[in-house]
Amino acid sequence: YIDAVQFMRTGADRLHDREDGLEKSMTAERVEQLKELSQMPDVYERLAHALAPSIYENEDVKKGVLLQMFGGAKKDLTNTGHSQFRAEVNILLCGDPGTSKSQLLQYVYHLLPRGQYTSGKGSSAVGLTAYITKDPETRQLVLQTGALVLSDNGVCCIDEFDKMNDSTRAILHEVMEQQTLSIAKAGIICSLSARTSILAAANPRESRWNPKLTTVDNIQLPHTLLSRFDLIFLILDPQDELFDRRLAKHLVSLYHQNPQRDDEDHMDRDTLRDYIAYARVLKPRLGEEAGQMLIHAYVEMRKIGSQRGSVSAYPRQLESLIRLAEAHAKMRLSDTVEPVDVDEAKRLHREALKQSAVDPRTGTIDIGILTTGLSATERTRRSAITKVLRKLLDAKGAKVASVKYQQIFNELKEQSDAPVFPAQFDAALRDLQDDDFLIRTGETIRLC
Repeated sequence: YIDAVQFMRTGADRLHDREDGLEKSMTAERVEQLKELSQMPDVYERLAHALAPSIYENEDVKKGVLLQMFGGAKKDLTNTGHSQFRAEVNILLCGDPGTSKSQLLQYVYHLLPRGQYTSGKGSSAVGLTAYITKDPETRQLVLQTGALVLSDNGVCCIDEFDKMNDSTRAILHEVMEQQTLSIAKAGIICSLSARTSILAAANPRESRWNPKLTTVDNIQLPHTLLSRFDLIFLILDPQDELFDRRLAKHLVSLYHQNPQRDDEDHMDRDTLRDYIAYARVLKPRLGEEAGQMLIHAYVEMRKIGSQRGSVSAYPRQLESLIRLAEAHAKMRLSDTVEPVDVDEAKRLHREALKQSAVDPRTGTIDIGILTTGLSATERTRRSAITKVLRKLLDAKGAKVASVKYQQIFNELKEQSDAPVFPAQFDAALRDLQDDDFLIRTGETIRLC
């Protein structure tokens, strides 16, 4: 053993000519095969079909996961005074049980060399980040890294994401946006790199997806965490006889199919792995025409929401479009992001929003559901309930100084034209308490 007091890095390149944790030790013949594959007009569909071929349909979900494995182009602008932009794509899969979410996570974990797989129920905060232990020989405190740090420049697959503890889930806020992990334990203070893509799967709280509730209400995850996912896909069971027949036919064919299939129609896993490894090292630049298309797409998304009084896009959505367009350019082995990449990024992002950010009351897309937890109609309804409650308490304030919670709740339901739920009533009380209009103590409401 060598006891190193100090070491200094002299070169910016990685050991053994490695880039992003993937070996660039391919032969010239193999590289030529990958370039020929990229020139095929249907290479996008071929790669998506090769990803988890045993899973039936869900083509858009597979394409989103495929772009996640390619990732965006890394940009380090710290020398120019700008912050470092995130290049990793985060995806959340949620929906009915038994829709192959866990199987897709397992496939991605076995496909990538820097992948880590963990379950939300069996994961702790130190298991994801780092923990302090004593070295058995020197008896000194050492830092052991967890799953998020070990999957640096890879994908961390988290199953049962909805069953994760709140304290464990809070760690992901820094990792999913700043791509770092700050540690301050037992005198060890450091910041570790966690440039990992998060691929998570969650089940709804009622076991089945309720179309009358929003995504936040269905899976009970904080909106601050949901807004950090670039794509949120719903994988639902359609309960259609024609779909069930096609699915059963596909599953049965997996058991009796000929192992010697036509290689022209089916890409093997090694080819897919090599293609992803070769494409990840590319750094495509945003072209002028593609940049103008992204600006136009973001302005149009904002305009659609402003016409309905809701917010349909935030700057995070624009950054997601850029990352998806760069990943699609990598898939084509191109050095420039072209309009075809922006079109696919817009289509994939729109398909995800149509599933996850739709207001069940109006049927329109409202990104505020994922960023604030409330839709525009819900905020309007909450404001109306607060106004009626204030008027009701003003009328009682001249006679009594305090009222009972259940009594005022029943009177409010009688005066309201629409049904009032306890959660809406509690939210209205909190709003009035923030305005110093009342003070709630248990089941008693005192007027100020």
